[in-house]
Amino acid sequence: MTNTIERPALPDHLSIDPRSPHHLAAVFEHDIGIRFNDKERMDVEEYCVSEGWIKVPAGKTVDRKGKPLLIKLKGKVEAFYR
Repeated sequence: MTNTIERPALPDHLSIDPRSPHHLAAVFEHDIGIRFNDKERMDVEEYCVSEGWIKVPAGKTVDRKGKPLLIKLKGKVEAFYR
Protein backbone atom coordinates (compact mmCIF):
# COMPACT_ATOMS: atom_id res chain seq x y z
CA MET A 1 0.00 0.00 0.00
CA THR A 2 1.53 3.30 -1.02
CA ASN A 3 0.56 6.57 0.58
CA THR A 4 0.74 9.25 -2.10
CA ILE A 5 0.35 12.69 -0.61
CA GLU A 6 -0.03 15.53 -3.09
CA ARG A 7 2.64 18.12 -2.29
CA PRO A 8 2.24 21.70 -3.52
CA ALA A 9 4.91 22.97 -5.88
CA LEU A 10 7.70 24.82 -4.11
CA PRO A 11 7.48 28.56 -4.83
CA ASP A 12 10.33 30.66 -6.17
CA HIS A 13 10.25 32.92 -3.08
CA LEU A 14 9.28 31.58 0.36
CA SER A 15 9.45 32.92 3.92
CA ILE A 16 8.84 31.21 7.28
CA ASP A 17 7.41 34.42 8.79
CA PRO A 18 3.58 34.08 8.80
CA ARG A 19 3.18 37.87 8.39
CA SER A 20 5.16 37.89 5.15
CA PRO A 21 3.32 37.97 1.80
CA HIS A 22 5.69 35.16 0.70
CA HIS A 23 4.51 32.73 3.40
CA LEU A 24 2.52 29.69 2.19
CA ALA A 25 1.19 27.54 5.04
CA ALA A 26 0.41 24.55 2.78
CA VAL A 27 4.09 24.18 1.89
CA PHE A 28 5.14 24.03 5.56
CA GLU A 29 2.96 20.96 6.20
CA HIS A 30 5.82 18.99 4.59
CA ASP A 31 9.52 18.85 5.43
CA ILE A 32 11.48 21.28 3.23
CA GLY A 33 15.22 21.39 2.61
CA ILE A 34 17.36 24.23 1.25
CA ARG A 35 20.67 23.61 -0.46
CA PHE A 36 22.85 26.73 -0.72
CA ASN A 37 26.06 26.50 -2.78
CA ASP A 38 25.79 22.68 -2.67
CA LYS A 39 25.55 22.55 1.16
CA GLU A 40 22.31 21.89 3.02
CA ARG A 41 21.35 24.73 5.38
CA MET A 42 19.02 24.36 8.36
CA ASP A 43 18.86 28.04 9.42
CA VAL A 44 17.23 29.64 6.36
CA GLU A 45 14.44 32.13 7.18
CA GLU A 46 13.65 33.18 3.59
CA TYR A 47 14.87 32.29 0.10
CA CYS A 48 14.50 33.27 -3.55
CA VAL A 49 15.67 30.75 -6.16
CA SER A 50 15.47 33.01 -9.23
CA GLU A 51 17.44 35.85 -7.61
CA GLY A 52 19.88 33.45 -5.90
CA TRP A 53 19.78 34.52 -2.23
CA ILE A 54 18.83 33.30 1.22
CA LYS A 55 18.30 35.18 4.49
CA VAL A 56 19.75 33.70 7.67
CA PRO A 57 20.00 34.97 11.27
CA ALA A 58 23.06 37.10 12.05
CA GLY A 59 24.23 35.30 15.18
CA LYS A 60 22.24 35.95 18.33
CA THR A 61 21.44 39.60 17.59
CA VAL A 62 17.77 40.56 17.69
CA ASP A 63 15.81 43.68 16.81
CA ARG A 64 13.72 45.65 19.29
CA LYS A 65 10.78 43.31 18.77
CA GLY A 66 12.84 40.22 19.60
CA LYS A 67 13.11 38.89 16.05
CA PRO A 68 16.55 37.84 14.80
CA LEU A 69 18.42 40.22 12.51
CA LEU A 70 18.84 38.64 9.09
CA ILE A 71 21.65 38.83 6.59
CA LYS A 72 21.31 38.10 2.89
CA LEU A 73 23.73 35.62 1.32
CA LYS A 74 23.98 35.30 -2.45
CA GLY A 75 24.73 32.09 -4.29
CA LYS A 76 23.14 29.03 -5.87
CA VAL A 77 19.84 28.14 -4.12
CA GLU A 78 17.90 24.87 -4.44
CA ALA A 79 14.69 24.07 -2.55
CA PHE A 80 13.42 20.50 -2.22
CA TYR A 81 11.10 18.24 -0.24
CA ARG A 82 12.75 15.69 2.01
